[in-house]
Amino acid sequence: MSVVAVVPAAGSGQRLGAGEPKAFVPVGGVPMLVRAVDGLLASGVVDHVVVAAPAELVDRAGELLHGRPVTVLAGGADRTASVLCALGALRGVGDPNGVHTGDERSEPSVGDGSARAILDDEVEVVLVHDAARPLTPPALVAAVVEAVRAGHRAVVPVLPVADTVKRVDRTGAVVATVDRSVLRAVQTPQGFAPELLLRAHRTAAAAGAAATDDAGLVEALGESVHTVPGDPAAMKVTTPWDHRLADHLVSDGIPGEAAGTVAR
Repeated sequence: MSVVAVVPAAGSGQRLGAGEPKAFVPVGGVPMLVRAVDGLLASGVVDHVVVAAPAELVDRAGELLHGRPVTVLAGGADRTASVLCALGALRGVGDPNGVHTGDERSEPSVGDGSARAILDDEVEVVLVHDAARPLTPPALVAAVVEAVRAGHRAVVPVLPVADTVKRVDRTGAVVATVDRSVLRAVQTPQGFAPELLLRAHRTAAAAGAAATDDAGLVEALGESVHTVPGDPAAMKVTTPWDHRLADHLVSDGIPGEAAGTVAR
């Protein structure tokens, strides 16, 4: 029984303004993708990582992650499609719903060992983790896996919302103040029972639906999603401000484990 992490890394990074997909933009001199993958592996609970990268950057991603238990394949047109491609490779399943799962793609690039090695293994937990969360502490990864193994079929790390939140209309006028005590900001990695995540993605793809996180697709099935405490270090790098902050955290001496990196 293994734990496999899926890392969609095909985002354009337009809001970051770095001129390349943000997964390949360095934080503290190390590409975010490498930091994210190393943080997953440093948790000690992840056996294999599947990275869905832009088709033209699959070889580059494979080179960056060489020597690690990682499979790199070409992602889809958006985040949801990329995760579905990766799940198809994980499960080795066909396409009974007429939904592309990635099975028909050419053999993926692999950081270590055979690409087929993960296809026949029995997967107990699937994590989905944003490459743009390069400083995620390994302890948070372990906490999510532990919660799934405890019987929760969908798990997300969350943080309380610190700011006052207003709901506005189309003109920007305030309609109401939202009770922030019931709000949570959601992070990754998100953990799932494999069959539930695959069903959620196939259902969404068949309906042409998308979501900003995988838990949203599970919620749409009427399934419950469990929460565990998140970590501020698991911030998402989306804007130039986020990038500067992440660089500062690394240069300011954030511990290697908390920074999600593995000394090599």
